[in-house]
Amino acid sequence: MLRGEARVKIVTLGCAKNEVDSEEIAGVLESAGFNVDGSGETSDVTIINTCGFLAAAKEESVRAIRRAVADKEQGKTGKVIVAGCLAQRLGNELARLAPGADAYVGVGQMGRFDEIVRSISHPHPQPSKANHFEGWGQELIDIAPPHHRWAAVETRARTGRPWSAYLKVSEGCDHKCTFCTIPSFRGAHQSKPIERVLAEARHLAATGCKEINLIAQDVTQYGYDLYREFTLPRLLRELNAVDGLDWIRILYFYPNRLTDEVIETMATCEKVVKYIDIPLQHAHPEMLKRMKRPWDGDRYLKLFEKVRAAMPDVTIRTTFIVGFPGETEAEFDYLLDFMRAARLDRVGAFTFSREPGTPAHGMPNQVPSRVKRQRYDRLMRLQQPISAEINASWVGRDLAVLVEDRRDGWLIGRSYRDAPEIDGLVYVEGDAAVGSTVVASVVSAEPYDLYARTEAPQPLAGRRLRLRMAVPPAPRQPY
Repeated sequence: MLRGEARVKIVTLGCAKNEVDSEEIAGVLESAGFNVDGSGETSDVTIINTCGFLAAAKEESVRAIRRAVADKEQGKTGKVIVAGCLAQRLGNELARLAPGADAYVGVGQMGRFDEIVRSISHPHPQPSKANHFEGWGQELIDIAPPHHRWAAVETRARTGRPWSAYLKVSEGCDHKCTFCTIPSFRGAHQSKPIERVLAEARHLAATGCKEINLIAQDVTQYGYDLYREFTLPRLLRELNAVDGLDWIRILYFYPNRLTDEVIETMATCEKVVKYIDIPLQHAHPEMLKRMKRPWDGDRYLKLFEKVRAAMPDVTIRTTFIVGFPGETEAEFDYLLDFMRAARLDRVGAFTFSREPGTPAHGMPNQVPSRVKRQRYDRLMRLQQPISAEINASWVGRDLAVLVEDRRDGWLIGRSYRDAPEIDGLVYVEGDAAVGSTVVASVVSAEPYDLYARTEAPQPLAGRRLRLRMAVPPAPRQPY
């Protein structure tokens, strides 16, 4: 039988939401007396928090499960629990595809993981409608329809940088996008109560967090299920009053719910960064109809005009899908023309992934892989000089930079224009403590990164710190 002091290793795959889930799982286990340490070579329990979003994520998760099962066979771990999105999406099929784990547990159960870990050392209950446990061999399979059990605020065990954190405000999604698998395994939209979000924000601020990144499949739907009204503006105003926070970032907006009230609230709350991540997926009206997405390119352009009028220095980021079924050359050219007109700060792109269980999987006129790759390359080549020109417009201006690393006389950080782990960086010549914020003058720009110094700006004369290639920002999940 597993005892409270058992060593637990957590492997996290996928998006920032999974990171939050893993931190909540770790916190619940630590509160129950388990020793959560992912750095050890051996463990009593290995938990794999899987991603089931796209085919590539599924393959990565299956590989991770098989590695953990091999470790179990070699005596490096005692029990293996497969958790999260892929377990929810595939259920029994995953137990056949990647057998050998002791449990396969779906999403939304972070708050009871101490019970789950202890249960794998006992005989499993017989299948019943009441508990949704199914026997497949000797393992436990718990894939009840998602009902999110929010973990207690104070139990979350932070693993990232202490000055920046993701704060999940809701789970699931009510939209019917024809390409997306998320509602099938994350369930319908469920908001976290506003008092709980505020308590979590205060707790994070009290433990040194300066930046919170609000995440949800659609943050603009926040609160409707609980309060019968879209509550994001109220949430932002109340978060703006939380002592200790400097930046409040919002991820992600749904186009037709970026309302005048939301825009005004963002413009008037000083801690809410002027940064909008609004996955559009496409711009051509017929393409958007096939995707079951709102509006069209012309309405998007009018929305951006309104946003920029209210927040002149706003940074706008989006994600596009290329090669969606039926996409013609003319429709793709329309998208490129839209990008020229929109002049977006950040653009990520996906080539369409044909996901089983989605309406798009069976649509006619599937685009060949070669054409999808070509269109992806054309889109990113078009965006690069646009991003470079926008970045160049910041030369000679000051930016507040949150310092996240120091190396060879350089500070490496992010401005309000840069979401963590996804956008560009600001390299600052100067000195300051990691986790502090400095005001720096921008002296040089590349397509995705800026160079600055904390003293009077001078030419850098080739002294740039080459820490990485000039690569485009990574795409986010295309919600």
